[in-house]
Parts: sequence; structure tokens; C-alpha cells
Amino acid sequence: MNHLDYLLRPATLDDLDVIEKFSRAATFSIRTLKPDRARLAARIERSLKAFAGSEPVNGDEIYHFVLEDMQAGRVVGTSGIVASAASNGRFYCYHNEFLVHGSEELGITNREHTLRLCEDLSDHTLLSSFYIEPEYSETLAPQLLSRGRLLFIRNYPHLFAERIGAENPGLCDDEGNSPVWDALGHRFFKMPFPEAEQRTGGRSKAFIAELMPRMPVYVSLLSKDAQWALGQLHPDAELPFGILVAEGFDVDSYVDIFDGGPIAEARVAMLRSVVSALNVELRGDAGVEGEACLVANMERTGFRATLTRGQFFEDTLQTMPSAIQRLGLTEDARACAVRVD
Repeated sequence: MNHLDYLLRPATLDDLDVIEKFSRAATFSIRTLKPDRARLAARIERSLKAFAGSEPVNGDEIYHFVLEDMQAGRVVGTSGIVASAASNGRFYCYHNEFLVHGSEELGITNREHTLRLCEDLSDHTLLSSFYIEPEYSETLAPQLLSRGRLLFIRNYPHLFAERIGAENPGLCDDEGNSPVWDALGHRFFKMPFPEAEQRTGGRSKAFIAELMPRMPVYVSLLSKDAQWALGQLHPDAELPFGILVAEGFDVDSYVDIFDGGPIAEARVAMLRSVVSALNVELRGDAGVEGEACLVANMERTGFRATLTRGQFFEDTLQTMPSAIQRLGLTEDARACAVRVD
């Protein structure tokens, strides 16, 4: 599988079986893909409408992608975009803050780490639903699965917010128990972490604000296990998280309200793939070698992105004819491309 013959495209109902399989393979690391076939089918149908642009844009659009290994002839990964984090209400998370308390008389100054319940990310676009089969983790396929979404956002900025976020799962055991939840959320929700995840269906429910404390939470008052776990990443999420860090996301300011996982946040226009992407005219050359790059067509309904090798010449990309065909394009067509370092 050490090749570049991959295709990122919109998911269809024909992909339902494999997406359901992915949802069952990563119960604790994909919050937006619950193993519920009816809900997954509805999500795909909603995505198809968004790609088609058949309804007015109102911020509740979901764009769901799948990644095909063209040589193996099967889907090996999935990822998505949620146009607005607040499409179902407000999006709640914790903001890391520090308060300084001091006594001049005693000569003592303390710097305290606190968590403030906030809605700062409610107007952000969210990256979601990243999963790739483990055997592909050492290939370039994860780059396409994650960064290809950013090229779609770059090509259609009017569909998305200027700022973007991405939830990342925090530490939990095989049963889904979270140290952060046990020390904080459980005190107010009175239920185990997996049940709370299932009942809320995300971070935008009003009762989160109704039940969680509005005053800053002093981290030093939490259990030692919770303090250590706060902001830590579930091992299953290291691959997509590393791609986000390389893109330039800030991963230190916000944490998840349930398991304390880091929430990545950035300005879209400052992301590496968006800044570095070039609009190019494609030229076919079966013998071209060059550097690895990610190329996407400029379409909405028929969006396609792939990996290839090519050479950049001003506003032209000389690349493999097979890559141009995967994009559903012909020679001399316009596309956008970014180097894969």
C-alpha cells in the first residue's frame, strides 16, 4: 500500500456499511459517528444535500468524506466537516485560564490554573469524524484524509466560518471511564461518562450549561489523576492530532468539557494547507516524478482530491495522467494543489 493511488470524495449511501464498521471500530475516539445505522444514513443524506447545494446555506450543513484505496478497490477511511459548531445550539467547552492570587503582607503569590466554561467556539467550523484503518497510518493516506477537507474549505470559504476547531478525545479506559469526568462532570450529571456522551449527542445541549458550574474550576482542587489527564490525548487520536498541529492549530487553549481532551483551534486563513495551496493548470506526463503533492478539483458536488507526484512550473502542475483522471478532470483543467512535506 506504499502508493499514492487514493481518492477522497463525498460519502454516498453505498458507503453506509463501511462507515458503520468504522463507527464500531472506534467507539471512544469518534464522537460524531455513533454506531447507529439509521443515524449514519441520515448523516450521509444530509451531507449529500450540502455538497449538492440544493438548499439555502444556514450553518447546519455537514460534509462527509470517504477515502478510497484505488489499488485495493475499497474505502479505508472517513472524515467530515461540520459547517457550524452551534448548528444545534451553543457549543460548550473549557477555556484554560490562569489566575494570580497574592498577599503582599505574607509575600506569597500563587498562579492558579482554572477552567472557565465558555461558548467561544460556537461560531467555528469543526473538523470531525476522522478514522483510517490502522494499516494505513504509516502511508500518506492520512494526509489526504485530513488535509483534503481543508482544500474544500479553501475553495468554498463562503460555506464556512473564518475560524475552525477540532475535538480530540481525552484519556479514558477500555470501558470509557474518564478521570476528568469522574472528578468533575460526574458530580453534576450523576451518570457515567459513556452514558453522558450518548445522551448529550455532542457539546451543544442547553442542559450542559444548566448543570455545569459557571464559576471557574480550580484545577488544583481536582484529583491527581484528573489533573494529569487534563489536556492529554487518547492514544487512538495521535495520528490526526499530529496533522492538525503541523497545520498550525493551537492545541493549548481549550479542552473538552467531558473528558478533558485538547480542542484544536485556528484561523482558517492561517493554516498551512490553505496558505500554501496554489491554483494550477494540470498537465499530464506519464514519466513525471517530482515531489508528492495533494491535488483537488474545484468542484462542490463532484469534489475529488488525490495524492500524486508532480512538478510545479509557475501556475502549472505537471503530473500523472492517472491522477488527473481520478479527479474527474482532463488535461488543462484548473485545480488546487499543495505540497506534502
